[in-house]
Amino acid sequence: MKKIRAGLNTFIGKTHIPVWLAILLAAVIVLRIPSFFEPFSYGDEMIYLTLGEGVRQGMTLYKDIHDNKPPLLYLAAAVAGNVFWFKAILAFWNIITIVLFWHLAKALFPTRDKLQKLATAIFAILTTIPLLEGNIANAEMFMVGPTIAAFLVLLTRKLNFRSLFGAGVLFSIATLFKVPAVFDIPAIIAFWLISSALNKSSLKEIAKNSLFLGLGWATPIALSFVWYYLAGAFKEYFVAAFLQNVGYLSSWRGSGVAKPFLLRNLPLLVRGAVVLATAVILYLKKKKLSKQFVFLTLWLMLALFAATLSERPYPHYLLQAVAPISLLLGVLFAEKTIEQSLVIIPLAIAFFVPVYYKFWYYPTTPYYVKFVKFAIGKIDKNQYFDSFGTQVTRNYQIADFLVKSSTPKDRVFVWGPDGSTIYALSRRLPPGKYVIDYHINDFSSRKDEAAVLEKNKPKFIVLLPDAGPFPEIVPLLRSSYISVLTLDGAEIWSLRQKPAR
Repeated sequence: MKKIRAGLNTFIGKTHIPVWLAILLAAVIVLRIPSFFEPFSYGDEMIYLTLGEGVRQGMTLYKDIHDNKPPLLYLAAAVAGNVFWFKAILAFWNIITIVLFWHLAKALFPTRDKLQKLATAIFAILTTIPLLEGNIANAEMFMVGPTIAAFLVLLTRKLNFRSLFGAGVLFSIATLFKVPAVFDIPAIIAFWLISSALNKSSLKEIAKNSLFLGLGWATPIALSFVWYYLAGAFKEYFVAAFLQNVGYLSSWRGSGVAKPFLLRNLPLLVRGAVVLATAVILYLKKKKLSKQFVFLTLWLMLALFAATLSERPYPHYLLQAVAPISLLLGVLFAEKTIEQSLVIIPLAIAFFVPVYYKFWYYPTTPYYVKFVKFAIGKIDKNQYFDSFGTQVTRNYQIADFLVKSSTPKDRVFVWGPDGSTIYALSRRLPPGKYVIDYHINDFSSRKDEAAVLEKNKPKFIVLLPDAGPFPEIVPLLRSSYISVLTLDGAEIWSLRQKPAR
């Protein structure tokens, strides 16, 4: 015990982490333990791991295998290889992010020890528990860290070319995880404008700083364009990672697709007007407000704008706003100034948004309760896996069959909403570039996919019982395949062997 305590004290001393933060980080690790035992089940993670497997097998992202996010998340999944290591990478990344957040809290409120601790604890919990999908390896969990690091540089370093360019690179890394991260950048530029005298000299300085910051942001993205151009996939990369995301603007309101642009996007424009109005009010009242309040309010409003771009109610979108929310909550509960009351205004907006847009949330207590039951033997592995979805065990059985009946180079095709799960589990890839049914429906067509299957016949075709109709492949199944197995309603068809000559 003495050796453990001595080792902990040595680690804390070398990393300059206070004891309370070390305890908090240890608690975060404990709260993440159940995530290490999760089955292959969460749809987005399965897509990332499938594309990561494509990278491991030498495929070029976007040209040979498709999804519509920038590449860094898929590269992280490629390094991971499976759910356990993906969660382990996420846990490590989250620990670093929490430490960076603590440093940002210290930079913003250097003499407010209680505020720093409270805000950091709130941030750590909200980015760890399932409530906002903190246990899932989504892009938001990865992009928050570089964003915090960028703000830390800009708020603590001299604003010379090196620090501005470096901060821009950090913002670019966040953007290369997910494009909405770019909306955090205007927060610092608006902060500079509001904090300055807005004379010719200050405007010139802000323009120069913004240019250097923008140059840092653009450089990694430009290099990614060069990379995919040399790989022969520039068009596919640009369209998939950037242009296709434009279609997500207010996309949850499908009934408005046929309306004129302004009318269809009026809610988006209204939200933009709210952000602009907030900036104007902060400028007009800046003499009565602290710089911390101005910065955090701007950051929060822009993060909420980014989180509601599509009006889709996925809780992990809100993770982009957790950092400013945590700091404002710290002010609310730990400060004794006029701004303790003022922070209620931006916080009220922050809590109004998920209610108004009906954001989903994931129960936290049942998540841990079922893991404890599994850990102490009250439920077995199959029961635990089934708690993540009744189809989980079936998917494992299908993947096990594919692994035993094919080689890693063999192609298989799975039609249904769990297609990416079976690809990720079996480490088998489709003959075409699409890894999930909605990719085919949204970015291609069943007719075109049937043509791909006809041209590059996979060794196995799996038809899941909860899949939509796919009559276009019926002729192919009849002419070239034979039904070999049915598992819980899932049909597995095998390519007929050509007769030996």
